[in-house]
Amino acid sequence: MQTAGRKGTSAFLCKLDAGLGGMCMRCKIGVISGDGIGPEIVREAREVLEKVAKVYGHTFEYTELLLGGASIDVYGIPLTEETIEKAKACDAVLMGSIGGDAKTSPWYQLEPSKRPEAGLLGIRKALNLFANLRPAYLYEELRAACPLREDISAAGFDMLIMRELTGGLYFGERKTEEVDGVLTAVDTLSYNETEIRRIAKRAFEIARKRRGKVCSVDKANVLDSSRLWRKIVEEMAKEYPDVELSHMYVDNCAMQLVMNPAQFDVILTENMFGDILSDEASMVTGSIGMLSSASLNDTKFGLYEPSHGSAPDIAGQDKANPIATILSAAMMLRYSFDLDKEADAIEEAVRKVLKEGYRTGDIMSDGCEYVGTQKMGELIVEKI
Repeated sequence: MQTAGRKGTSAFLCKLDAGLGGMCMRCKIGVISGDGIGPEIVREAREVLEKVAKVYGHTFEYTELLLGGASIDVYGIPLTEETIEKAKACDAVLMGSIGGDAKTSPWYQLEPSKRPEAGLLGIRKALNLFANLRPAYLYEELRAACPLREDISAAGFDMLIMRELTGGLYFGERKTEEVDGVLTAVDTLSYNETEIRRIAKRAFEIARKRRGKVCSVDKANVLDSSRLWRKIVEEMAKEYPDVELSHMYVDNCAMQLVMNPAQFDVILTENMFGDILSDEASMVTGSIGMLSSASLNDTKFGLYEPSHGSAPDIAGQDKANPIATILSAAMMLRYSFDLDKEADAIEEAVRKVLKEGYRTGDIMSDGCEYVGTQKMGELIVEKI
């Protein structure tokens, strides 16, 4: 029995096999280790997945893929057609971090279309990954690391930012030219109703499984694209009468995230706003090293990656926090493979390790025990 099927792929795809212990999954996972700390944190996530496979009787097969700087080093470009086709033949893709030091890396001497981040934008477009999910959750054990006032952090928060990922300013027409003797740059922000409707649908459906609230963020007092966004979201809301819809301007939302983050459940927004707000939300949790993400298309296929960057300054030093990547692997189990019990087991293992006081440097606080990348991964594996 096949699940997560997609037209035009040759993968054996995620299958259910009947065994002595019940139904077991056989899944093909593409792995993009990436640049900087990417290989280190992906290694720990794979160890966690292997423990899950052993405990629950699943089989995960891995296909290595090149993207970003690693691809530039081999092929001279950040994304090849071979990588795209191999990714399409997988059930899901787990990715580390892409990019390097913009000041020192030779990758950034190339034109923008050939730099590492261009590969990331390209694979999102090629795989039609239009829905980006970034949860931001404040662990009880990490409240001391939260930069917000104690009376705000005491309320806790558990939000999910749903960002449209393949439209808007980042994918619009752009040009730089001389106009009347003055260099002028133009970037085009464009959305159509189909793009808005499909991301809104995902937001409402996910809100139904959470606390039933969607806050749509736009700039409808200024932008035509935002006025269309608000119109379509309101139309979609009629199909979900059990979900509460509210609207908020993006500048106000940026303020509310640091004044009262507990008010948010699902935040729905367009590409650039979502890019900025999700990074802000990640930092109020105490460390961007804790935040996972998923990018989904209109099937079960998804690309899963940590929200943080490649941190080339600490690469290879066993200092990186692997938790965001490990939690991204949990999201993969939940959203692409429907393995909720297994995803819960990973998330609970992370909670137990934090409760016992183990910390990487980015979340370190008094009275806790410092551990490196590999040790943190080992501790989480032991709890599954």
